[in-house]
Amino acid sequence: MRLIVSLAQIDIALGNPAENLKKADEWCAEAARRGSELIVFPEMWTTGCDWINIKTLATQQAEVIQAVAELAKRYKIWLNGSMLALDENDRPTNTSILFDPQGNQAGLYRKIHLFGLMNEDEHLAAGQQLTVVETSWGQSGLAICYDLRFAEMFRTYALNGVNMVYLPAEWPQPRLSHWRTLLRARAIENQMYMIGVNRVGNDGTYTFFGHSAIIDPWGNAIVEGGETEILLTATIETEMVAEVRQKIPVFRDRRPELYKL
Repeated sequence: MRLIVSLAQIDIALGNPAENLKKADEWCAEAARRGSELIVFPEMWTTGCDWINIKTLATQQAEVIQAVAELAKRYKIWLNGSMLALDENDRPTNTSILFDPQGNQAGLYRKIHLFGLMNEDEHLAAGQQLTVVETSWGQSGLAICYDLRFAEMFRTYALNGVNMVYLPAEWPQPRLSHWRTLLRARAIENQMYMIGVNRVGNDGTYTFFGHSAIIDPWGNAIVEGGETEILLTATIETEMVAEVRQKIPVFRDRRPELYKL
C-alpha cells in the first residue's frame, strides 16, 4: 500500500508548550491538506530539553499530551513525536507516543538509551522495553535519537516483523555525518524504512541541523530536508520491504548461533 508521510522539521520554543502546540496545529493542518496519513515531530518537541524547569514542565505534561491527542483527532491523522512525560513512578521520561486518527494512544515508548553528553541521564528515567505498534500499513517500531547508535535495537524490531521505525531526534552539530550514515545503515541492514525527524535551531547550548529524512530499505533517501524549518511530505511504498527482504534474504542467511552477542 501507499502511505503519505509528513516530517515536521521545526525549531522548538524552549520550555514553551503553548507556542509549540500552536505551531503544531498549523503544521498538522498543512499535512492533512496534503493528504498525509502520518505526521512525525522531533524529539521533546513540546518543551525542548529545558532541564532547569523540567520538574514544573513535567507536572503540566498530562494536559499537553491531551492537547496533542486532540490535534491527531482534529486532523484525522496519525501523529508521532517524543515528549516529556511522567512514568508510573512520577519520574520524568523522554516518551514517544504514536496517536491514531481518533486521538487514542496506539503506542508508547520511553527512551531506553539516555544520552549522557547532553545530561539526559541526570534528569530523566530510562525506559525498560521496546514498543511495536500494529497499524494498517504493518508493524511500526518506536525509537528516539541516541537509540539510532544501537544496532541491536533495530535488528530486534526487524526480527519482530517491523517494516518501519519512527525516530524523533534532537541531533546537534557537528555530527551530521553520523546522523545521515546511521539512518541509512539501520535501513539497509534491516531492510526497512527509517523515518528520522530532527529539529533545527538553537536551544542556547546546542545548534541542531535538521536533515530529517525518510530512508527506504535500499538505503535511498525518498526525501531529506536541509537546516531550516520545513514540512517534508513523501509517499512510502510499503510493499518494498517484503520485496527487498525476498531479493536479499539476510534474515534467512543470518547465523545468530555464531555471533555470541
